[in-house]
Amino acid sequence: MSTPQNQPINSKQQKIDAFDPNGVGDVNGGLFGLPFTIDESDVVLIPVPWEVTVSYSAGTAAGPQAIKEASPQLDLFEPAIKDAWKLGIAMEEISEEWAAVSDNLRQRAENYINWLEEGSPESDKAEFENLPAEVTEKGEELLQWLKAKANSYLEQGKLVGVIGGDHSTPLGLMHALADRHEEYGILQVDAHADLRDAYEGFKYSHASIMFNALQLPQVKKLVQVGIRDICQAEAELANQSNGRVAIFYDSVLKENMYEGDSWKKECKKIIAQLPQKVYISFDIDGLDPKLCPATGTPVPGGLEFEEAVYLIKALVRSGREIIGFDLCEVAPGDSEWNGNVGARLLYKLCNWMAVSQNRLEAQ
Repeated sequence: MSTPQNQPINSKQQKIDAFDPNGVGDVNGGLFGLPFTIDESDVVLIPVPWEVTVSYSAGTAAGPQAIKEASPQLDLFEPAIKDAWKLGIAMEEISEEWAAVSDNLRQRAENYINWLEEGSPESDKAEFENLPAEVTEKGEELLQWLKAKANSYLEQGKLVGVIGGDHSTPLGLMHALADRHEEYGILQVDAHADLRDAYEGFKYSHASIMFNALQLPQVKKLVQVGIRDICQAEAELANQSNGRVAIFYDSVLKENMYEGDSWKKECKKIIAQLPQKVYISFDIDGLDPKLCPATGTPVPGGLEFEEAVYLIKALVRSGREIIGFDLCEVAPGDSEWNGNVGARLLYKLCNWMAVSQNRLEAQ
C-alpha cells in the first residue's frame, strides 16, 4: 500500500511501501539508490578515503565515491535472497577531513618511497627520516577513529562494513570486533598476502594489514585466497604460524581445477579452515584485473566475479556467521567500470552477511 500524497514518509516501513525497486535508480538517493537513513538500515558502511602508503599507483582513496556513484545502476533483485533490498543499507558521508589528510601525506609518502627506491641518498635523509613516524601517528588516529565509529554502530545492533581506501583502512573495525568476540577468523581475498612488518617503514602500510590483524589474539585463523604476489618473508611467516595462517595460492587453485577439481570442492577446502565467526577482507585486486584494472597493485590471475560470490555464498551456507567485512582498493580509473564492479560486489557482501545473521532469508 502506497503512502498517501502529502503525508510525510517518516518510517522505514513507509519507505518500503513507497519505494519501487523496479524503477530507475535514484542518483539523489542513498547507496544503491535506496531511500533508507543510517538509523533505518541494518547495514551501515563506513567509507575511509585513505591511501597514504600505496606503493604502486594511487586512486583508491576515491573508491568510496566511485562505488557510491555507480551504485544506483544496480538492479536490486537478488534471485537467491528474498526481498534483499528491504534490509536497509546506508553509507556514512565520506570524511573530507580524512581525505585531506590522506592527500597531503600521500604526496609526501610518494616522494619518500621514490627516495627509498633510489637507494636512500644521504643528501635527502633529513627531509624524509621523520615521515614514517608521522604517518604512523596518523594511522593510529585513523584506527581509533574507525574503531569508535564501528563500536557505536555495533552497540546499536547494526552490521558494519568498511569501504576503503587502501587495504590498511579496516584495521579499526577488526579491533572493534575483537572487543566483542572471543575469537574469529579472517577470510582474505587478495592478490597479495599483506603480511609484511611495517612495509617501507610504515607500521600501518597497506601491505601490513594482515600482519597487524594477527597481533589481535582474537584472530584465531587467517585464510588467504587468490594470493599470487608474495615475498619470502611472508611465506615463511605463514609456514611458521602453526596453522594460524593458511594460504590458498591462486596458481594451486587453478592447477587443481585444470586437473579436474571443481570450484565447489576448492571452496569446501577453504571454508573448512575457518571458525564459526568470520570476517571477510576483500581486496578488489583478488579478482582478475580485467574486472578492476585501476586497482592500486593489479596482478595477472585471480578470481572471476562469480567465483568470489560463490565462495561467499558457500561460506554462509556452511552455517558460518559473517561478523563484518571490508572492500578495499577500488580506484575509479578513467571510467565507471571499477566502481560498477565494486558496487555489485559490495551489494553481495551486504546481503550475504545479513543472511548469515538471519536478517534476510535465502531462497
